[in-house]
Formats: sequence, structure tokens, C-alpha cells
Amino acid sequence: MHREPDVGFDPGSPGSCPGPKAPVKSIGPCSGSALQKAYRHTSTEEDDFHLQLSPEQVNEVLRAGESAHKILDLVSGVPNSVLRFESNQLAANSPVEDRRGIASCLQTNGLMFGIFDGHGGHACAQAVSERLFYYMAVSLMSQQTLEQMEGAMESMKPLLPILHWLKHPGDSIYKDVTSVHLDHLRVYWQELLDLHMEMGLNIKEALMYSFQRLDSDISLEVQAPLEDEMTRNLSLQVAFSGATACVAHVDGVHLHVANAGDCRAVLGVQEDNGMWSCLPLTCDHNAWNPAELSRLKGEHPESEDRTVIMDNRLLGVLMPCRAFGDVQLKWSKELQRSVLERGFDTEALNIYQFTPPHYYTPPYLTAEPEVTYHQLRPQDKFLVLASDGLWDVLGNEEVVRLVVDHLAEAGRHKPDLAQRPANLGLMQSLLLQRKAQGLCAADQNAATRLIRHAIGSNEYGEMEPERLTAMLTLPEDLARMYRDDITVTVVYFNSDSIDAYYKGG
Repeated sequence: MHREPDVGFDPGSPGSCPGPKAPVKSIGPCSGSALQKAYRHTSTEEDDFHLQLSPEQVNEVLRAGESAHKILDLVSGVPNSVLRFESNQLAANSPVEDRRGIASCLQTNGLMFGIFDGHGGHACAQAVSERLFYYMAVSLMSQQTLEQMEGAMESMKPLLPILHWLKHPGDSIYKDVTSVHLDHLRVYWQELLDLHMEMGLNIKEALMYSFQRLDSDISLEVQAPLEDEMTRNLSLQVAFSGATACVAHVDGVHLHVANAGDCRAVLGVQEDNGMWSCLPLTCDHNAWNPAELSRLKGEHPESEDRTVIMDNRLLGVLMPCRAFGDVQLKWSKELQRSVLERGFDTEALNIYQFTPPHYYTPPYLTAEPEVTYHQLRPQDKFLVLASDGLWDVLGNEEVVRLVVDHLAEAGRHKPDLAQRPANLGLMQSLLLQRKAQGLCAADQNAATRLIRHAIGSNEYGEMEPERLTAMLTLPEDLARMYRDDITVTVVYFNSDSIDAYYKGG
């Protein structure tokens, strides 16, 4: 893994301007809620765009999707290397197409953090966010644990618990079809049992296999003869929509990141001299990535060199070059016709039917992830995982700087009770003063701060309240033209616990 040189931050450096969303993203070299709807409308009248929101209402909209959790458990008697996480999401699509998930593996050590960016609908992102962690957890199980799982299924006893969700992707759309998915997960662990590996797969193998196996199952499920219409329709929607994914697995000082698509993971590092730098742990899989371009051309005949990427998109259609689902870019034309001719109401299901020109040698798209390993050090302070809605408008360095600013402000605003007794009268007076001055409380969640700056900063990186309000009150039919769904998770590491590892604590 190549490490970028340290970056010093200049608070006055220019930021990015989230104007109308261009068809081509700006990238580096390596790169919903009911409350929100209350302030959104569908009118396209120019003079009706800017509903007036108070600072309190702006904060309500921005903070509606917040989630935070402190990690208190011990691993082998040592505090977890993850201290806490903060997460948030702001929709542009209606319904939102991004998903996020955070869970701990109960049969193996490790915490998993995932960002899933859907396109062509939310169905694939929802499916991957609910199912991928189970495939990962099963992949990491020992032969003995897998035998216990299989024994429980055969004797119809309760299964060992696999995951503890700290942030669930949301209300399941699979309440009536989870048995089908469990059956396929079971087939997967049966195949792992047949490999007779006492200790199971290593983490890199587990991540690689999990991504590809789930994508294969998504493809096979819609081809299977299913009697239940709802299951059939849902399987079709999942397979014909798509999702990119970026997942981090943290076990002690061992950090693995698996990425397929253009979500991103960036590490915030504080050197011994106090300077901060960013360390990207992923590269965007798109037309601006020379290695990705070379891979694609190598997988198809030379005669397709000019057509495999057109207008900076895969076959002129899709921005990311790796994703789950999107079987229109993986299946043969004959297989697509065969499946769609089974009586699906594709219009009612909002299935995107289009075979791009120059579609000669599928598959063109893969869900195979690129896996990066990083051994955590005491100077590694936090990890930012986010969908491309954030990275479209903020660079890696700017994102790390904003989190650093957030941490500095949180430290300054922490009340010093030893020096200043808690006086309710004084506190009430300060609150009234702040309200009278029209000031709002600082964001308590770093992910919220990042989203606020992503949509509310001008071209100089300065926050503009009017701009922020305008971006939050754009009509639903125009919001997606100006910004994308944004989903962010910030993971804070426990430097003391990491330091204890190196000292043999």
C-alpha cells in the first residue's frame, strides 16, 4: 500500500463548490427521513425554491439521521481498539439509495463498518447492506463453529448468533424472504466446510469471497424458478439495480478495507510533531483510475479498447467500474431476455431495461473488491468511510481537516467542572444569550459536520447559511441534480489500547 506524503492543512484553502451535479465527478488521484421531507417540495418555480428555515430547523434536518455509539467491550482483557463511531446520512434521492451498517461478529473477533451506495433504485443497496456482513462473518468462522452451525440446522435447533448490529441498515424489505437467503448462506458455509480448513479463511480471503459470493447469489436468485410473486419481484429489483460497497473490518490493530466502486475510506493520522495527514485506504474504481482502465481493457478484446469506457463511464452507462447487481452489465443478452420474458411487470417494478451499444463480451462489471491491509498505530486517530456524495465535493485532506477541527472544538467546549461549578442559573443565562444571538449549538457528530460543509460551503470553503438552506429546501425533482445522497461514518480509534498492543500490554 502506497502512503501519500503528509499534508499540512491551511484553514484558508479553497474548498469545492457543490453547484449543479455534473455528469463527470471531480476526484483525486486515488481516490430519509420524514423530517427531511417536511421541508422538501416538488415545485419547480424559481421563486419558490428557498423556503426559509430557521437555524434550528436546519439542524433538525441535518441531524435527523445521526447515530453514535461508544465501544465498551474488552478483547482479551484489553479495551477495544475502536473507541466509538459517529454516523449520519442526508438524502437527495427519494427514497434515499445509500445504506450503512455497523456490526460486531459474535463468533469471531472484529467490528464491521459498511457504506453502500445504490443506483437505479435502493433495492440492491438494501440487500447488500443486510446480507454482506453475514457472508463475511461465516467466512471467518473456524471449521468447528461451522460444524456447530450446520448441526443446529440439521437438528432444527436455534443457530448460534452471528452478528450484533450496532447500526442496522434499516427496516428490512425481506421479512418474508429471509428463509431463502438463509438457505443460500447455508449452502455457502457447507462449501466452506468441504474445504476442511481448521482455522477458516484469512480476513483478506474472507472479504474477497464474501463480496463475490453474495453477488453471485443475487444473480442466481432471480434466475431460480420461484413460485412466490413477491420474492420473484424483489429478486429482480435487487439484481437489476446496483450498489457499490466499502467495508472496514477492525480486529485489534488489524484493519482491512474492502472496496468495490467509488465509496472511499480515508485514515486521519496525527504525527509525533502534531501535524495531521490523510492516508487513503481505497482507490476509486472508475475511468480516472489508470489501473482500473488497464484491468478492463485487459479483460476484453483489443477491438473494444475504445468502447469499454465512453464518456468516462463503463460502456457509456455506469460511473463505477465495480458494483453488486447491475446484471444488465454482467449477463449475456440471451440470459437477460430469458429472465425478463417470465411475465415480470418491469414497468411497475421500475426495472431499467437497456442494452448499451458495443455490448459484445460480458461480463463488463464485477463485484470483486480491492482489499487493503493496514496495521493500526497509536498515531492513527480516526477512519472516515463515506459514499461518493461526500467525496464529489470534499477532498480527502479537507475531510480529515474538518474532523480534526471538530475534535478540537469538542475539546474546547467540554465544560471544566473542576474550575467552574455547575450553576443552573448561569447555564440558563448562557443558553438564553446564545439563543438571542441566533447562534446554534455546535454539531456533536463529526459526520454531521462533514455533511454540513459538503452542501453548505462556498468555493472558498466558507460556510454560507443561505446556501445551506437553499440546498436543503431544493424541490425533490431537482435535489439530485445539485447533490447526491451523502452517507458518512467516522470511526475513532483508541490510541491507548493500540499502544498497549505494541508494548505487550
